[in-house]
Amino acid sequence: MIIKPMIRSNMCFTSHPDGCEKNVKEQIEYVKSKQKIEGTKKALIIGASTGYGLASRIVAAYGCGADTVGVFFERNAEENRTASAGLYNSAAFEKFVSADGSKSFSINGDAFSDEVKEKTINLLKKEIGKVDLVVYSIASPKRTHPKTGETYASALKPIGKKYTTKALNFITGKMSDVSIEPANEEEIEKTVIVMGGEDWTMWIDALLKADLLAKDAVTVAYSYVGPTLTFPIYRDGTIGRAKEDLEKTAFLLSDKMKNINGKAYVSVNKGLVTQASSAIPAVPLYISLLFKVMKEKNLHEDCIHQIYRLYKDFLYNKDGVKTDSEGRIRIDDWEMKPEIQKEVADLWAKATDENIGTISDLDGYRKDFYRLFGFEMDGIDYTKDVDPQAKIKLI
Repeated sequence: MIIKPMIRSNMCFTSHPDGCEKNVKEQIEYVKSKQKIEGTKKALIIGASTGYGLASRIVAAYGCGADTVGVFFERNAEENRTASAGLYNSAAFEKFVSADGSKSFSINGDAFSDEVKEKTINLLKKEIGKVDLVVYSIASPKRTHPKTGETYASALKPIGKKYTTKALNFITGKMSDVSIEPANEEEIEKTVIVMGGEDWTMWIDALLKADLLAKDAVTVAYSYVGPTLTFPIYRDGTIGRAKEDLEKTAFLLSDKMKNINGKAYVSVNKGLVTQASSAIPAVPLYISLLFKVMKEKNLHEDCIHQIYRLYKDFLYNKDGVKTDSEGRIRIDDWEMKPEIQKEVADLWAKATDENIGTISDLDGYRKDFYRLFGFEMDGIDYTKDVDPQAKIKLI
């Protein structure tokens, strides 16, 4: 199959196995070039196939020398349809890490389900033993509750009043105004059920019950705060309500883990290009402006740079874990520098169709989006016929 990007409504429906492999290899090479970290030796990554979760697995394996178990929910190729990028990423990771010595096991299934939790626990008992790091990096728009069987869908909406903002179509480079009606109470509740801390709690409860968390184990979930420019749709909206629940959960989990001297944290990460964020009004415009400013100041980071810094400077810092006044790890610290935010806000105020290509890093945004799916990677022949089946050993 000759695979090309197929994009509709800011979403890509194809992915390229060779490009995804190259992307994973570049991230591995970056970590191998850096200082080794005295950190995790046995890590469970829940949501391990893309973005921050994939980077977390790579840094654990190559930065710390850890054995890893990755849990994800991805599809393989069918007829004229490619596999998802996450499956190609995971196949590439397994290929490289098996050649380099660390143990790795991959489980493909619904992380929200009791079945996948049980499968993971059985695998850990048989192959790995107690883990000292659990990363929770799930980004799903829906969740089927394992106890009730009911499926909940999250809503991307403001709370209290209608939100109107500038929006950027990063494919066409055209700007528009977008208005979104406020969420009702049911939509808020369902978003918290999908994206809040309940499932994270269920994972830690299951691991504690099975005695699979090592002494001094750490668990980390990922979140985002972002700028005041996007607060109405993000931090003060339905997603923000779910993130608040996630942050409260960290304190509850730390209490549950006291007997093993364990600790739970939420890490607030930098805004980056993801499939999910590309669909949020205001976010593509904000991120393309942010990239421009941060690259000019040599402060820009991708997922792998962020997570390497998280492990090295925050989680496994010899002086202890660094947090803000609310107990959160802030690796969005460079993004949220006042001088960065002021420049972005100034650019936001004057952004138009005519100048967006020069005052923002729109080209960089587009390239990062395509790279998520293995496209626009240097050195890949995209005219070549490739096998779309992902070659990966799954549990």
